Amino acid sequence: MRTALVFPPFYLQSLYNLPPLGLLNLATVLRQSGHDCTVTDLVLAIRLGKLPRGASIYEEAARMILREEPELVAFSVQCATFPAVIRIAEILKRKKSGLRVVVGGHDVSFVDVRVLERFPWIDAVVRGEGEITLRELVSAYASTGVDEGIAGVTRRHGPNIVRNPDRDLIADLDELPIPDYSLVPSLAVYRDACKIPRSVAILEAGRGCPHRCVYCSESVMWRRRSRTFTIPRTVREMRRLRDDFGAECFLLAYDQFTSDRAYVESFCRSVIEEGLDTTPWYCISRLDSVDRPLLRLMRQAGCESMCYGIDSGSEKTLAFIGKRIDHGILYQRVRETTDEGMTPTLSFVIGFPEEEREDIDATLALALRAGIQGNSNPLIQLPTVLPGTELHRRYGDRLLRTADTYFSLGLEFDNGLRTEDDNRLIESDPIIFSAFHNLPCAGLSLKELERIASWFPLIVNLYPKSFLLLSLALGNSVSTLFSLFLEYVAHAEGRTEPFLSPEDCLRRLPVFAESLLTERNSTAWPHLPDVVLYESSALEAGVAHRRKTTGTADTNMIEKHFPFKNNSAIVGDFRHNLPDIIDDLKGGIFRERYDEDPTILVFVPTENGLEVTEINEFGRVLLELSDGSSNIDEIARDLYLRFGSGMDAVRFREECDEALAVLVAGGLMQRTGSNAPRERR
Repeated sequence: MRTALVFPPFYLQSLYNLPPLGLLNLATVLRQSGHDCTVTDLVLAIRLGKLPRGASIYEEAARMILREEPELVAFSVQCATFPAVIRIAEILKRKKSGLRVVVGGHDVSFVDVRVLERFPWIDAVVRGEGEITLRELVSAYASTGVDEGIAGVTRRHGPNIVRNPDRDLIADLDELPIPDYSLVPSLAVYRDACKIPRSVAILEAGRGCPHRCVYCSESVMWRRRSRTFTIPRTVREMRRLRDDFGAECFLLAYDQFTSDRAYVESFCRSVIEEGLDTTPWYCISRLDSVDRPLLRLMRQAGCESMCYGIDSGSEKTLAFIGKRIDHGILYQRVRETTDEGMTPTLSFVIGFPEEEREDIDATLALALRAGIQGNSNPLIQLPTVLPGTELHRRYGDRLLRTADTYFSLGLEFDNGLRTEDDNRLIESDPIIFSAFHNLPCAGLSLKELERIASWFPLIVNLYPKSFLLLSLALGNSVSTLFSLFLEYVAHAEGRTEPFLSPEDCLRRLPVFAESLLTERNSTAWPHLPDVVLYESSALEAGVAHRRKTTGTADTNMIEKHFPFKNNSAIVGDFRHNLPDIIDDLKGGIFRERYDEDPTILVFVPTENGLEVTEINEFGRVLLELSDGSSNIDEIARDLYLRFGSGMDAVRFREECDEALAVLVAGGLMQRTGSNAPRERR
């Protein structure tokens, strides 16, 4: 039976830039069983310009599918794509009445009967793990046309809906064939179409999760069991993807990847032994399942990044979620992860029904304190209510449509908006389309929560130290202070609606902080302006780094060069010892006052982050004089007049050479050759 496996249309720049692994698994199994099947990735079709976005996108999608002349079309349903699947399926049945239409995926597995009752053009739902179920279903359709008795299927039987028994989970995942990536365009096509720097391949390391978080359908679908592919199988698949399909990076799909330390250690050693450690990979982890030695081994094996599910800073909310993690280790883990050269993504969720403002503030403060530790990628979301979850069971009758959550975006096909037909479909059944709906929150309005989720990560990335200290100094809650900042930016920029960009933060936050401190005549936390200046200088150095032009250097003797300050270097004067203050903040120490201790710092961006170097007044003047127009002899003579009193001129010149060498080695200074053009001062 000719089967078309379809990944429905969806467009969100930051998501879904990988081949659809679930459909590749299904297609590989079907082909091994002798069935003729194709994989149609409509997300990629949009990126390639083959499927134009617009009000007629679903009609065109149906035409693309029918060009494959399928007898059966099977859709993968995920959160935001649910309405698209329903509408395309209806068009397909209208155009080809004898076509079989099957849907599967997490969401539809838990509302299977309701979907078949509501949408008569869908013939069957494949529930849960689909490889064996779909293979048996396609075989039954092909041989007898009857789908009776197949475990894991919900189907039509005349006017009735029949829900066959559940199918047992596959005991040995290695029995499944390695997914055949030749069924989709090359990874390079995905890379270029999605404008990402490397060709990324997704592969499963395992399936399942034993935990009981109220928002997660993953653990319910996998019946709170965890299974892994064997390490030799996973490593073999990695090699094949790299050598045969050009993978330049791997995304390891498995929520519990680090839950078994022995498994991770064995995996990393195997990757290193097989020479795969030069190809970077990403994974999902928990704070309480890794430590510095394991992180170091993972980095040696090629791990570049991992996602930590933090969720909340409120003990009350964590109890509601059903999650138990000691936040005392958060800062340590984030710092250890970044110290080992990896970038952690930190996932937070705000707006659960029972949360008050103080619970949300605890999460935002936790996000800021995590941001203080170093380079991380914060993700703040509103709860997405997925079918099958405890949230769906308990609050399905209280759902609202106010704000879009992170996983309800992607169907904005009509000039950046959802079509009216999509909206009507979503509103017609909150139980089926619950991912598009919100939970009421006791502490904050949904609009305020949406603004925090959209823009507060900028504060965590750019000004975590300043914002947290400003909240403490003024006695404002973090959420209240953020609302004030959004209002301030909107007024200053002449906007009618709140909005925030990185440029807004750099331009407006220092003035905002100063104005509030002046307005309230606050004399507490006198080092706060220095902290704001510190973070602003770091950001300005990054901006300068993006604009810099690279100078030429040679191997001539140092006195034949015309030194000049690195264009990316930013020099800052501080009234307090900022390195000590930053160390305290990273250690969770928040003092109201420090003695004055003037400090000069230089901020220089590097390939691995930002270098902050303390210099003295002599070093600062040396940097100022090094503008490329004078050689070291001329600079040394100027410096001698200021700093050489009572010192032998020859020895002073040697000190200048030594200081210049240190500044060059630290990236604060560059040297041009003697033939470089000179601009006179």
